[in-house]
Amino acid sequence: MVTNDEDAHVRRLWRHRGTTLPTPRRGPRQQLDLDDILDAGIAIADVDGLVAVSTRAVAARFGKTAMALYPYVGTKENLLALMQDHASALPTWENPATSLADALRAWAEALFGVCLAHPWLTERSWSQASQGPNEQDWLERLLEIFDAWDVPAEARPPALTMLYATVRATAATAAAYDRLDGREITEWTRHARATAAHVPDLGTRYPLSTGLAPLTPEWRDNPRAALLGAVRLVAAALGATDPHP
Repeated sequence: MVTNDEDAHVRRLWRHRGTTLPTPRRGPRQQLDLDDILDAGIAIADVDGLVAVSTRAVAARFGKTAMALYPYVGTKENLLALMQDHASALPTWENPATSLADALRAWAEALFGVCLAHPWLTERSWSQASQGPNEQDWLERLLEIFDAWDVPAEARPPALTMLYATVRATAATAAAYDRLDGREITEWTRHARATAAHVPDLGTRYPLSTGLAPLTPEWRDNPRAALLGAVRLVAAALGATDPHP
């Protein structure tokens, strides 16, 4: 059975796709805009992470109390889900018709960009999917690519799992790299040098892992390079046919 809270939350999620926002039956007339509230929460999360987001912190941006925010967003978990879908709005791009690899790369790079702009999105587990329209748009767009290139039905679930997981993991790593300061980089370098000094035969013990060539000359670019390499591997494994005319 759908509760009143669930009904209100779904109406908020789909407010730009045909549903009407719930309004309080009593009390003062609403003075805030839901999009503005979510933009404020996203701004906090972008700078300080999800740990800094609370109904109190968001409400304070408007000179309101946490309780005053409840009629607009519901619970804190509802607020986070609304923020998640709002921040996941699909950017505009054309699916390349040149190859499956090119089409998947365009999709993956677009999602990578959104996750990098809002690193806290990768902190939300798949079990916390918002079930909102913007997140649904990403899945539909990916399946449209699979459909256009005749990807077999049985290959689609594992392929989309690999693509989503790789985008999330590489974006999270890239964001972590961006947050590293000079002190942390120096500490990492010192640790590497100490390991080399105390374990001089590391290369002999682990010849394969120590022999891996870097993906790019600049280590900060490695997550994106890894993503693009993974996309090529997935596309090759799918063995898709020509797109429909």
